[in-house]
Amino acid sequence: MSTPPSPPPGPGHSWPPPPPWQGWGPPPGYGQQPPALNGFALASLLSGLLCFPPLGMAFGIAALVQIAKRGDRGKALAIVGLVVSVVMTGALVLTAGRVLSAADDRFPALSEYADVEGDLTDLGDLRAGDCFNVPGGDLIDERPVTYRIDCARVHHGEVTAAKTLDVPDAPESREADRASEDACWKAQDDYAMDTWALPEYAEMFYYAPSRRSWREGDRTLLCVIGTTEEEWRGSLRKDAGMLAPEQVAFLRAANSAEFVMSRPPDGEVEDVLPEYRAWAREVHAALGAEAKLLQGDAARAGLEKAVPAQLGEVEAARVQWQRASQARTPEEFDQQWDRALAAMSLETERALRGAYGLSTVIPQWMRDSKSDPEGSDGGTGGGPSSESV
Repeated sequence: MSTPPSPPPGPGHSWPPPPPWQGWGPPPGYGQQPPALNGFALASLLSGLLCFPPLGMAFGIAALVQIAKRGDRGKALAIVGLVVSVVMTGALVLTAGRVLSAADDRFPALSEYADVEGDLTDLGDLRAGDCFNVPGGDLIDERPVTYRIDCARVHHGEVTAAKTLDVPDAPESREADRASEDACWKAQDDYAMDTWALPEYAEMFYYAPSRRSWREGDRTLLCVIGTTEEEWRGSLRKDAGMLAPEQVAFLRAANSAEFVMSRPPDGEVEDVLPEYRAWAREVHAALGAEAKLLQGDAARAGLEKAVPAQLGEVEAARVQWQRASQARTPEEFDQQWDRALAAMSLETERALRGAYGLSTVIPQWMRDSKSDPEGSDGGTGGGPSSESV
């Protein structure tokens, strides 16, 4: 067997020649792995969107640094995550600022809470006869923070009633507000029946359910006499159990008439004349009930002079109210309205109240209503000025 001759020497040749590449084996360079995806890049995007944006910013920066050193994949992902985290952090800071600002407006300063005397009590746990304080003496709040305290000590408010609200319309509507006001004026007249004995600065407040609390089942209406203008000690309660029977009967009749007279319809007479005529009929009926009570007391000892004088004025006023209920024009109604008010004198009622053993101090709100019946607040029914919450 002969040996094949050696190839001639020369450039580009080697011996022995390399083995041929087998078709079924891997090609050269096949075993090399692609760069890995950087974990911080993915964490940056997820943190910015779902978790904590400031942490996503830190992850994004770390991802870009590692990618530059190691050659990892995910640079675009890290940039997107960093941008998203920056935007979300800005939105988070803006939202937090607005929430804190709203909280500052909603809640009094901590110093105000520290200075409030009494035991912290939820507004819904207060009952008729309870006295309480509020931070800063501010009763004009949707739902104030209340501190129950003995009525013998200085306090801001006194609860006259806590009752279930029955409104003809949705809460916070004009009809619902009117119904709440009416209910609380009547509750105050039952709680402090001698309305002339209330301090001049006393105000009526009420706390009714909001639309949201109504949907959650809240039906409680809280009625309050507020005395925040000056320091007040003692209870204002003077109900039927604290008065003589003849005083109770007279005050119920007088307060009912005063309540109806103080609640005219909304709007001008020329716009809603039929409603004013119906209101005049209600006043005529309420004064009729008072007249019937006075007729029964005319012979009572100590009332022989005061009762007939008041009865005569009440009957004269009823005649004018009846004519007002039949008025054909707004001008005619206004004329009869003025005559009806002029028929009754505060001094005559003052003498009558003195004869019954009640307060004879004519409240300023009654003097104002007497001097300007159409310019006065229509919501002064049977008591001092009102503030509705």
